[in-house]
Amino acid sequence: MSAESSSASVPSSPLASADTAPQTAAHAELVEQLLDALAPRDRKLARDLIQGAVDLVAHQPATLDLKIAAAAVNEMDDAYQMFKLVHGTDKVTVFGSARTQLNDPLYEQAREVAAHLADAGWMVITGAGPGIMHAAMEGAGREKSIGVSIRLPFEQSANPVIAGDHKYVSMKYFFTRKLMLIKESKAFICLPGGFGTLDETFELLTLTQTGKGVPVPIVFLDVPGDPYWETVHDLIEQQLVARGLASPSDTDLYMVTDSCDAAIAEVTNFYRNYDSLRYVGSTLVIRMRIAPTEAELADLNQRFRHLCKEGSIRVVEAFPVERKENDLVDLPRLALVFGQHKYGDLRAMIDAINEFGTGTVTV
Repeated sequence: MSAESSSASVPSSPLASADTAPQTAAHAELVEQLLDALAPRDRKLARDLIQGAVDLVAHQPATLDLKIAAAAVNEMDDAYQMFKLVHGTDKVTVFGSARTQLNDPLYEQAREVAAHLADAGWMVITGAGPGIMHAAMEGAGREKSIGVSIRLPFEQSANPVIAGDHKYVSMKYFFTRKLMLIKESKAFICLPGGFGTLDETFELLTLTQTGKGVPVPIVFLDVPGDPYWETVHDLIEQQLVARGLASPSDTDLYMVTDSCDAAIAEVTNFYRNYDSLRYVGSTLVIRMRIAPTEAELADLNQRFRHLCKEGSIRVVEAFPVERKENDLVDLPRLALVFGQHKYGDLRAMIDAINEFGTGTVTV
């Protein structure tokens, strides 16, 4: 047994007892043998996954509980394998109603925005159903479309654009489907829809607001004369923000527009200079293409230093862990000890970073 595996400890459990200890030790040994055979890239995380599955089975869950867990893991594996085929390509997810008809102006709006984004090099992910989902895939075309459908008794499994394509996967559970609709995308276009669309949209906002998801462009796209998302925005401001249930800056997490051109610009301009972010310990590291000048850095600190839990926003070199992982080490980067619960303001800071090199400073 390797030094790594010999140092592994079995997680404690409130259900553990002296009677189960030998059995738990035997399970841990089997897990290590399986890891030796599989030789995963990340042994620690693989151990956590396998040990978690072993513990779940050992605790004798109800049949339905076991069924849900098994199906969820299998579905995630199917989706991970599918997304490997399009790794490295920018992706945008389009949400919207399955009930939207061909003659509805929203149908054409979805088709147009998807077509323009596909022309700009983006792949378009939808739930692969009818309505808005079909429209967006028509606009993007089969080659630039990715489908993640839900199996329902009253809807077809996939629309004709994506049915049978290798970039399509079908899911049983909404929670695994939502994970895959969100996890791979760098931008989101939300068109009007029913309970499902609102569920997807507000989960996306929740993930972004709480820092469980990284900042991304989120566009609420209406058509002229149809204020669906304007009404949702009014609800957020008048009921959530006004009651202190959301922060005023949380409305900066999304953009409301009825212009296809404005929606496309919101997506593409978000990555004009900003590239990505990650944490190194408690430090937030922001990677970009163009480093700030001294004046731009001073402007950034004047406007956004309140985001720092301590210290200031500073230019840094790649951290050792980034170099070890070869994580975008050649890109310029900023660092700050980020104060949590200010993700709307962080989005505004990214907008400011996207102005580097344009001469736009307020100092």
